Amino acid sequence: MKLAHKKHAQKFSLVGLFIGILFIPLNALAAGLMPFVLGNATAETSVSTASVKVKQALKDNGFNIAGTYSPTQNATIIVVTNNQLKKIASLSKHGGFGAMQRVAVTKTGGKIEVSYTNPSYLWNIYRMKGDISPIQTAMQKALGKQSEFGADKGLSADDLRGYHYKMMMPYFDDEDELAEYGSYKEAVASVEAGLKAKQAGSKKVYRIDIPGKNVTVFGVALNYKGASDKNIAKQIDLSGHSHAAHFPYEILVDGDEVMALNGKFRIAINWPSLSMMGSGSFMSISDAPDDIKDALTAVANNKKIESEEDSLL
Repeated sequence: MKLAHKKHAQKFSLVGLFIGILFIPLNALAAGLMPFVLGNATAETSVSTASVKVKQALKDNGFNIAGTYSPTQNATIIVVTNNQLKKIASLSKHGGFGAMQRVAVTKTGGKIEVSYTNPSYLWNIYRMKGDISPIQTAMQKALGKQSEFGADKGLSADDLRGYHYKMMMPYFDDEDELAEYGSYKEAVASVEAGLKAKQAGSKKVYRIDIPGKNVTVFGVALNYKGASDKNIAKQIDLSGHSHAAHFPYEILVDGDEVMALNGKFRIAINWPSLSMMGSGSFMSISDAPDDIKDALTAVANNKKIESEEDSLL
């Protein structure tokens, strides 16, 4: 596997940082950014009926439904994209990780809530280029905005573009290298085969191809040991508004390489204020990052994991 040269926050140019800040609304800069946006309240009483209305609202505002699935009994995830998101994704290295937005329709305590990934937050944390503000506006027009949530306090664009949870923890470009093939076509075919075979209890949620690039991103639901979506939700999605829009995980095919975000990074960006120790902490999901990598590697290579009988059913 070709190893990418790692360039962390301290190596970013002031010009790159300025460009990143330029396309963020001034009020967001003042308050900082959080992982999720809480949409408008809904009168619907079931996840299924609310999801139908959410899908239509997204379509009415220029989004295409890439995939839908339920990581838990009381949550439905709707993944959307459009030509503008794909164009933005094409402008930066590994920008395919940001080629979609995820919407969660959840039921907690008898109440239906709609939330979604914060476009400006992900755009910065994935070090993307272009103008994200039209996507932010369209998502808000479709679903509304009561507040942002998911962190004790907002993070600045500078912090997000160089984000890591703590010292010695991974950055965005410390990706997990899952496989390498002779060509882009071969790499995509292998991932498709791994998903079709449901390797490591996986399930294909979506596929998004980036026009003009040999880049494809897959959304993968997981049901393997500590990587199980249900396990992650049970262990750390415990209070306040649900972080269900964290799911599903991504496999990115970029040329002949297949990769995923490091599990520690991928979880931390959606729970940046999660404690390291104690109940409902990173320690309670300590096996998850390695299990996520093992499961996605199995998909990327279309090969079973040894002792796969231990996977959650």
